[in-house]
Amino acid sequence: MAFVVPKDTYNGRVFEVEIGTGAKAVKIGGENTLPFLTFEGEVPNMPVIAHEIQDVLPEDWPETVQAAYKDVSGDPVKWAKHCQDNLGAQVIALRLLGTHPDRQDRSPEDAAKTVSDVLAAIDVPLIILGSNHAEKDAQVLRAACDAAKDRNCLIGKAQEANYKTIVAAAMASGHKIIAMSDLDVNLAKQLNILITQMGFDKEKIMTDPMSSALGYGIEYTYSVMERIRAASLNQNDATMSPPIVNDIGMYVWKVKETMASESDLPAWGSLEERAIGWESTTAVGLMMAGSDLLIMRHPKAIETVRKVVAELA
Repeated sequence: MAFVVPKDTYNGRVFEVEIGTGAKAVKIGGENTLPFLTFEGEVPNMPVIAHEIQDVLPEDWPETVQAAYKDVSGDPVKWAKHCQDNLGAQVIALRLLGTHPDRQDRSPEDAAKTVSDVLAAIDVPLIILGSNHAEKDAQVLRAACDAAKDRNCLIGKAQEANYKTIVAAAMASGHKIIAMSDLDVNLAKQLNILITQMGFDKEKIMTDPMSSALGYGIEYTYSVMERIRAASLNQNDATMSPPIVNDIGMYVWKVKETMASESDLPAWGSLEERAIGWESTTAVGLMMAGSDLLIMRHPKAIETVRKVVAELA
């Protein structure tokens, strides 16, 4: 008797979100089955990886990942061009870290100029991220939205403390939104509802459930993502159907395993191999939980994850 592959069917579908303009626009999400189960349903778009850059020197990044960009990281325009032209980036994620009050406290106007300069230099889609200071991000991302008007960027992150200002600015300038909550399914759902109640299209939202690194709570992130995806596919819950984004690099490159030297921990082997492996393994794990968009740092980790995606596709 021939073996028949068991298949499940689902009532719902993840929304498809498009960012960018022209030939280089990228579609994210759109699946109606669990990750990579192409025999079971439709997976029109495989997970997308965005290369993270910053508006200031990444002095808080470990040397392993700083070294990969040492010739370009002093200028966000050169950095963005390098990722696009030399590393084949599909998407660039610009983090405006220099606007944080505890960093350089750059003004919204400075941030807007950086956004304009980067957009003028690239033709791939741009993700514009604040510094994760809720009050300052509201001002900075409003200015960034205006500077990027009609370029269909992905703006983040809208949180409970600042979503009204950011969502209104994104809506006025024709952008998509990242909605971030603190590792809780109900909080993620509530924030998506609040955003749509402002009149923002539910199919222009991406959910950031808050990521964690391998060995540092990744199983909790994984569980929350599974529950979000189950609510979308099994229950056809529109508030849980936005694609999921995981901002991986900022969590991975601050843990001991990506920073501890070989002299301190010789049994752990090569620091570079260990650190790159930590980011790529974190990324692959979260893809299996349903991630549609991964924001990553090290080019070798990105290359590894791309190979995994190609093999699974």
